[in-house]
Formats: sequence, C-alpha cells, structure tokens
Amino acid sequence: MAEITYADAGVDIEEGAAAVDAIKDAVHSTYRPEVVGDIGGFGGLFSAAAFKGMEEPLMVSGTDGVGTKLKVAQLIGKHDTVGIDLVAMCVNDILACGAEPLFFLDYIAIGKLKKEHVAKVVGGIAEGCRQAGCALIGGEMAEHPGVMDPDDYDLSGFTVGVVDRPKMIGPDGVVEGDVLVGLRSSGFHSNGYSLVRKVLVEGKTAEELAAPVAELNGETLGDALIAPTRIYVKPVLNCLRNLSGDVHALAHITGGGITENLNRALPETMDALVNKGAWEVPAIIKMGIEAAGLTEEQALKTFNMGIGMVLIVDAARVDAVMDELAKSGEEPVVIGKIVEGAGVVRYAE
Repeated sequence: MAEITYADAGVDIEEGAAAVDAIKDAVHSTYRPEVVGDIGGFGGLFSAAAFKGMEEPLMVSGTDGVGTKLKVAQLIGKHDTVGIDLVAMCVNDILACGAEPLFFLDYIAIGKLKKEHVAKVVGGIAEGCRQAGCALIGGEMAEHPGVMDPDDYDLSGFTVGVVDRPKMIGPDGVVEGDVLVGLRSSGFHSNGYSLVRKVLVEGKTAEELAAPVAELNGETLGDALIAPTRIYVKPVLNCLRNLSGDVHALAHITGGGITENLNRALPETMDALVNKGAWEVPAIIKMGIEAAGLTEEQALKTFNMGIGMVLIVDAARVDAVMDELAKSGEEPVVIGKIVEGAGVVRYAE
C-alpha cells in the first residue's frame, strides 16, 4: 500500500512552520513587560504583575469574531486590516466595565495555508493589539482542506483584561441627569455585514468595488466597507484614570445598534434619551440604509449609525470628560441624557 502523508491529505506542516516564522516580528511588537517566554509553546504565559496595587483585581474576558465582513475582504483581496477588527470587537467589549486588556489570542481557520496570507492577517491582529496596548501571546492556525475552500478563512479572538473592583463601572452607577457622550465610528465596524453584503456587495465585481463613489467623496465602496473597527481602549482608559468617577458606564455599540446595546448600560429604572440629530451619520451607513429600504427604527437597531462607543457621564463633568477625550484625538459629541424610565433606549428629534 502506498504511503499517504498529511501533505497528501491537504495539510502542509512545512508551510505552517514557515507561517509561524513569518509572524514572529509582528507578534513581538505587541509584547508588554508581563509577557513570559515566546510563541511556540503549548500555552501563553503572562505575569500577574499587572495586578499590583489593586485592591481587588477582577479578570475580565471576551471573545468574538469578524463575521461576514471577511467575505468583503476576500472579494477585494485586502487582508491586512481584518485583524484590527478582530481585536477591536473583543477589547472594546471588556472595556465597557472599565477593564484594561492585557493579552490576546487568535484562531485562524483557513482552507489552504499560505504564509504570506497569514502574515497579513496576523499583522493586522498585531496592529490591533498595539492600538489596544495588549500582548498577542498565542494562537492557532488550522488548515481545513475539504471543509473550506482554499482561499476561504475565518477568525476568532479572545482577550483577557483586568479591572480593580472598586473602580469598575456599569449600570449601578448611572443616575438621572447623566449625559450621553458618543465616540464616532469608522463606518459599519464589524456588524450588520450579512445585510450590507446583500444590498451593497452582491452582484458587484472586484473592479466595481474598487471604483470611486461620488456619495463617498471619491472613496471606493470596497475601502469604505473594509474600514477597520475603531479601538477605543487608550482614550477611554486615559479618561477613566485621569478623571476617576466622572464616567459612570460605557456601552460598546455593535450588532443590534444603539437600541440594543446602550440599554445594556442602564439600570432598570432609567432610560437613555438619545437625540438623533446630534451627530452626522456616515455616508457609507446612509448608503446601506437606503439600499436596504430600512425604516429609521430598524436602522437604529441594526447599525451603529456612526457612534461606536457611548460614555454615560456625570452631568457636572461633561466638559472635563470631553476635553480629556479630545486630548487623545477623539471628537466626542453629546448625544443625549439619562431620564427616569424602565431600562430602554428612547429617541428624540
């Protein structure tokens, strides 16, 4: 009987080893002083030195993916930013309780492993980790011949952070009269792409996606759709640390839009009253809404509408918080306030 090797079955171990070598510099660029050892071991090691000085450190974890936005990346052949999306979706989530992301792990499932392709994806993950200040300490590259098409891939990520329990923020700290401060998104971020692809991408060629669009001020549709999710960790953590107690809660606006995410930061006795005219909805999101024929109500519970993170702020400290955010390059905007209610999001003109 002739020998049938792993390579014959479609798994290239040598290419996998070459891919690990190709990503080492990117991975090392994310390391923090607490990282112990290097990639290639059976587990990533991270010192608890980051907990020093905390009264009651709580570890906070989050996991997510990029979803069908990856199909857009595959169609236009741009793979160096989806890793930023992967990190953003995880670290922005754990930031919502005031946690600092410490380290990150990734999982890449791919039809046919090519080191150059993987290096681009992991390069994006490393960039996301640098933006968030967390270390990429491990991951997995899994080749799936016969399960996935050769050019197909999927991403999952996992992050762990820490927050000192006395400084943790959330719904319990929200009071009537608090002010809603929004941080702008870059577009759809990484949510709603099953709908976005259906109304804006299906039937279009890569060339059509690469053509400038007047409604997008000359930007191509492909570039607008692949714009990476913004990572809010550093500006928000700076604000929490420098203005302790001024921010009462945070909401990361993801799938479900403002309607289905801002409510997660509310106590049962308070509503968020959002002023819909307080900010400009990005052109790419307007295009998606129009193409899908969405009502305003549906749009507000589908897309982020141009607001990627909402801070619920002490009314007496709004100016100080907005100034602190501006120092980090943000363009914060007041989008509403907290009123008596039942834990839901309401809208005003």
